[in-house]
Amino acid sequence: MAGRFLETCFTPKVLAAQQHYFGRSQHLPPQPERDALTDDERAFIEARDSFYMATVSENGWPYVQHRGGRPGFLRVVSPTQLAFADYKGNRQMLSTGNLAANDRVALFLMDYPRRERLKILGHARVEDARQHPELVAQFAEPEARSIVERVFLIEVVSFDWNCPKYITPRYTAAEVEEAIAPLRTRIAELEGKA
Repeated sequence: MAGRFLETCFTPKVLAAQQHYFGRSQHLPPQPERDALTDDERAFIEARDSFYMATVSENGWPYVQHRGGRPGFLRVVSPTQLAFADYKGNRQMLSTGNLAANDRVALFLMDYPRRERLKILGHARVEDARQHPELVAQFAEPEARSIVERVFLIEVVSFDWNCPKYITPRYTAAEVEEAIAPLRTRIAELEGKA
C-alpha cells in the first residue's frame, strides 16, 4: 500500500471515527509528496477497458463518471502521470467543469473477474483536443481520433489497492464466450456422434 494515500485520506475526522469505533486510530510516519506507480500498477491500469472518475463540483458535491475504451486507453505516461482521450458524450461537461474549479480527481479501477480494485488520487487538467492535436495523436487510437474532444492529464498523488472482500466476480460477454467455447465444441462433437 502506498503510504501517501493513507496520509492524504486520514483526516482528523477520519482519525476520530477510527478512535470512536475501534478505540484507536492509525498514525503514519511522514510520507513522500507522491507515490510512484510501479510495474504492477502499470500492468493493471493498461489492461482496463473502463474506470470510474470522481470530481467535486463548485458547490461541494461529488460527481462520478464512467470512462471506457479499448484496453489501454488509460495510459501510464510516467510513474506519476496518467492520460486519456475523452470522446464525444452527452455534452453535459460535468467532469470538465468540475475540474476547472477544483483539479482533484479520484479514479476507481476494477477487475471484477480477479476481484481486484485500484484507487488513484491525483490532480487533473483538461486540454481541448482542437488546440492540442499532438495530444490526440499521442493518446487516442487512430480510428477514434475524430471523436476526441478533450485529453485528460492526471498527476498522480497516490494510489491504494483494496482487498477483494465483497467484490462479486463479473465477466464480459467476450470472457464468457472464451470460457464456454470448449464446452460448445464438445457438445457439437457429442451431438455429431449421436
